Amino acid sequence: MRCCDYTIQLIIATNIKNKKLANQFNRSFVALRYTIHYCCTSSIQRMTHQSSTLLRRLEISVAEAEKRTGKNTVNMQETFTVYLIETRPIDAITDGHNPAPDSLWRRYSEFELLRNYLLVTYPFIVVPPLPEKRAEFVWHKLSADNLDPDFVERRRVGLENFLLRVASHSVLSNDKILYHFLTEEHEWKEVVYETGFQAKADSRIKALSATFRVKNPDKRFTEMRHYSDELQSITSQLLRVRARVADRLYGVYKVHGNYGRVFSEWSAIEKEMGDGLQSAGHHMDAYAASVDDILEEEEHYADQLKEYLFYAEALRAVCRKHELIQYELETASSDLVSKKHQREELATGMVRTFSFKGMTNKLFGQEAPEQREARLGLLEEQIVEGEETVKEKTSECQEYVKDAWVDIQRFKEQKDRDLREALVSYAVMQISMCKKGIQVWTNAKECFQKM
Repeated sequence: MRCCDYTIQLIIATNIKNKKLANQFNRSFVALRYTIHYCCTSSIQRMTHQSSTLLRRLEISVAEAEKRTGKNTVNMQETFTVYLIETRPIDAITDGHNPAPDSLWRRYSEFELLRNYLLVTYPFIVVPPLPEKRAEFVWHKLSADNLDPDFVERRRVGLENFLLRVASHSVLSNDKILYHFLTEEHEWKEVVYETGFQAKADSRIKALSATFRVKNPDKRFTEMRHYSDELQSITSQLLRVRARVADRLYGVYKVHGNYGRVFSEWSAIEKEMGDGLQSAGHHMDAYAASVDDILEEEEHYADQLKEYLFYAEALRAVCRKHELIQYELETASSDLVSKKHQREELATGMVRTFSFKGMTNKLFGQEAPEQREARLGLLEEQIVEGEETVKEKTSECQEYVKDAWVDIQRFKEQKDRDLREALVSYAVMQISMCKKGIQVWTNAKECFQKM
């Protein structure tokens, strides 16, 4: 989106006096921009790739959040939040009809289950992250309570963004489990568990072992893993700095409230200067009160940065899976080489003196010809199986590299575009905020000059 689009959004949202309506406008604007980007882009390549994506067939939104109370798995009362997912066929809207949307409620844990399934089923894809379950990088006035209405609202927007990203992906969007998640309220979990995805998940210990033991890692994936570490480090530092700046900014604005109080009290004891001081005090009070809306809008941009903070882990997961596949290939190749050496020793009768076989021969004597033939036949079978395994692992590794690298390039383009838009819109907001400060002090100056 161009810079002027952000300016239009900012101007309209600023002029809406009702805070709730302004927030609704901002959410609608973001959702509309996202839909336009994926549905109306002029790129022929993108239209070709995404012509069959779910987002082009189904309108998806997380309309609202609701707090509920119920019993958990250990039969204890708990309070939790559920989110209303609404879907509507695009064809019906295009034809001029406006049918009522299909709707269902989902808990955050169900979103987690969906994402875990996607991570295991599509390990070569940088799966979009979920919004934070508990508030991170908060400044002092922001509540860290995960049931706080403002936090729940931001998480609702994040969950909607997650669904839009998944539904616009050329591979993920065509998954049947995703469609069940959006359209089938009951028995959805049973359908997920029936896929057996949990048994396919790689253990963390296994993945960590592969990281340190792989001998010939792909340089591209090694560099990408280092990049994901740096991306996470930089975005977390940026978010910490932003939280500190928000604290200071809040303090500066609230000090203007003290100006307003002092000017108002001063006006009560002045006859000629009273009106001017009173007016200046009103300007200061209005300026101090505006900080809440400003910092609330800042949280929207902070959430966009947090998304890529969590994306870094998704990118690392793709790199870890490649290391695991590469390690399995190297292990299979090493086993095959070992079996061929054993066959060669048996066939020639040449046994290394200090090998295990050489030592047993010295202790217990040479094997009978029948035993040697039997072992040779067994080795031949194992070598054939090993060659087939190496062939399969090589093909799997090559296929994974090809698919993963395509999706990594897609992710990089998306990241560059999204972060550029977020930073530009943040700069526009800061410019508007500074202009408003100049205007307040200009008005105060005029009040003082009229005294």
